[in-house]
Amino acid sequence: MRRPRRNHTAAFKAKVAIAALKGDETLAALAEKFDVHANQITQWKTQLLENASGVFSSVAEKQSAGPDLKDLHAKIGQQALEIDFLGRRARSHRRCERKEMIDRNHKLPVVRQVQLLDLSRSSVYYQAQPIPQDELRLMRRMDELHLEHPFAGARMLRDMLKLEGVEIGRKHVGTLMKKMGIEAIYRKANTSRRNQAHRIYPYRLRGLSIDRPNQFWAMDTTYVPMQRGFVYLSAVLDWATRRVLAWRLSNTLTAAPCVEALEEAILKYGPPEIMNTDQGSQFTSSAFISVLEQNGIAISMDGKGYWRDNVFVERLWKSVKYEEVYLHGYDTVSIARQALNRYFDFYNRRRPHSTLDGNTPDTAYFNLSKPPLAAAA
Repeated sequence: MRRPRRNHTAAFKAKVAIAALKGDETLAALAEKFDVHANQITQWKTQLLENASGVFSSVAEKQSAGPDLKDLHAKIGQQALEIDFLGRRARSHRRCERKEMIDRNHKLPVVRQVQLLDLSRSSVYYQAQPIPQDELRLMRRMDELHLEHPFAGARMLRDMLKLEGVEIGRKHVGTLMKKMGIEAIYRKANTSRRNQAHRIYPYRLRGLSIDRPNQFWAMDTTYVPMQRGFVYLSAVLDWATRRVLAWRLSNTLTAAPCVEALEEAILKYGPPEIMNTDQGSQFTSSAFISVLEQNGIAISMDGKGYWRDNVFVERLWKSVKYEEVYLHGYDTVSIARQALNRYFDFYNRRRPHSTLDGNTPDTAYFNLSKPPLAAAA
């Protein structure tokens, strides 16, 4: 039967090693006496001889002798493993989170920190500059022109701005349009293949009679100018009653705020039969599509460049901007969020719509949601 492993104390090892060093007894006798294997006694004796000088060495001699080579190699190997582990863990974070890990006051050079975090040096040394006020005013004017003339591209917007005395090039206009998330709306030839990673769904509204709430929802995202910068507004609209069911404000054009608004609308009012969006990446993302599929909602998407496919959401944006956004210069996102919350409350509860025979979206939505008395009987 195999004997279980034993852990000997340092005092016991020293006692056995000294007994072996005396040489009064053979290794076999010592092994029998202390119940330890002979090879183990030899090893302890060797260790005692190698380290005996350290007992009498002064502090200066110990420092000059330096660390033990074997211990040093072991520590180097352990640190290499730890650095590899921590490096892989750090690189799993998003780029913005890794940039926050940089410590300019640390003894480790920034160049080495950048290498360990898999970042480029230019991204770390770059200092973000605020958007100039002149450019913010220009972007706001471009947004107004886009609402009035959604078919205008970079060249036409450039020419319109020049007629107003603004000297700007087509490429600069195109850059700002991309930053704002807007583009000219017109029919285009399909000269490029779709990205197979994001499926595009057909438009389901043509020939369909929409006459009740929660039959057909629409969703879109628009640019909202502020005093310093801009944000993106996403909203869920009930097509039949024009009611805004949920909305989100975000400083990035991503799928997350759209998913949050959609989930809120479904939680409060139940899922619709059909949801329509454009072909933006935030609406073709797996996170957004999975919410629709999990709730059994049929998916519809605008045709590429067919602005009329989502015309009621475009009208909502025009109302929001001319009746609220352009009348106020929001200083912060929280102020913008509070102001839009007040406006959407007004829009749903108190703003009459000609297409609803002068009724408000709330009146149309909740009245139409009730079944007729004859049907109930």
